[in-house]
Amino acid sequence: MEVRVSGVRKEFDRFPALHDVSLDINSGELIALLGPSGSGKTTLLRLIAGLETPTDGKVFFGDEDASLKSVQERNVGFVFQHYALFRHMTVIDNVGFGLKVRPGANRPSKEEIRRRSSELLDFVQLSGLEKRYPAQLSGGQRQRVALARAMAIEPRVLLLDEPFGALDAKVRKELRRWLREIHDKTQHTTVFVTHDQDEALELADRVVVMSQGKIEQVGTPDEVYDRPNSPFVYSFIGESSSLDVSIQSGTIHLGDKALDLKSEQADGKGVLYFRPHDVELLGGSEARISGVVIASRRVGATRRVELEIDGTESRVEIEIPADHPAKVGSPLAFLPKHWRVFGKSA
Repeated sequence: MEVRVSGVRKEFDRFPALHDVSLDINSGELIALLGPSGSGKTTLLRLIAGLETPTDGKVFFGDEDASLKSVQERNVGFVFQHYALFRHMTVIDNVGFGLKVRPGANRPSKEEIRRRSSELLDFVQLSGLEKRYPAQLSGGQRQRVALARAMAIEPRVLLLDEPFGALDAKVRKELRRWLREIHDKTQHTTVFVTHDQDEALELADRVVVMSQGKIEQVGTPDEVYDRPNSPFVYSFIGESSSLDVSIQSGTIHLGDKALDLKSEQADGKGVLYFRPHDVELLGGSEARISGVVIASRRVGATRRVELEIDGTESRVEIEIPADHPAKVGSPLAFLPKHWRVFGKSA
């Protein structure tokens, strides 16, 4: 099922939560809505679900305007962060609940509900736990039950709101792989909200990066990580370092020093962004970014050093090999291998 959000604006008591948001979601696609708290990602998910109605704009399911339709009329499956399972119901009754409450004409028989629920529990690898209650399950198992329940109604769209946020890091990582496998088997159109960039990059076909009620960038994980289109995306996706620079006749200058970096930006002030791990260490200081190490710490197989940049008051972090001899007080020079300059207003 294709989903299209067209020019949607959403206000709460005159507070704008979404500003003119448009997004096309392909049938069978796994989309991540990624952003910090207050970016509008959960509001957008709730608008797709039918839990909120847009102040302006429309939401389409296929060619059908679903903007004023209820959750039930849209036939969406929803998985929340805190499971929302019925404590007094067994696992199998939780999974079949959505089918039991359908209107009489559309409600399957008790035998069919039980058969379908058992199949889904087997599908999410929880066979044998049918008679347990939610309190007898681990967090990861509860979230699997919640997903099975959402899938039981054969939804047109599957929506997940921070589905792994309440779980510890190890379980979260295991369930990420599992959810991707489930998606590849079922091919549900799936939209999930997360503030965890690793989760979004690992799971999604495309990532929708949001900030302050707007979409900053939409692209594959590789596109948003390797080719960020704004300072916000560069800073939010992965780690980044930045330096105030100027562009003069196509050459980037750091203070009075011309760097061996060319830019097509118009002359003026700018900010140079690069990844701390994506630099080349170089000898000398001519046409290089040079500085003095003021802090150093081991990070896995590398060492992260903080440099005070010569001729400026700026500090940046870069990664160097763990066995590099540089220590506090040592000079270092480098250039980023991949980088981008964004213009800066005066």
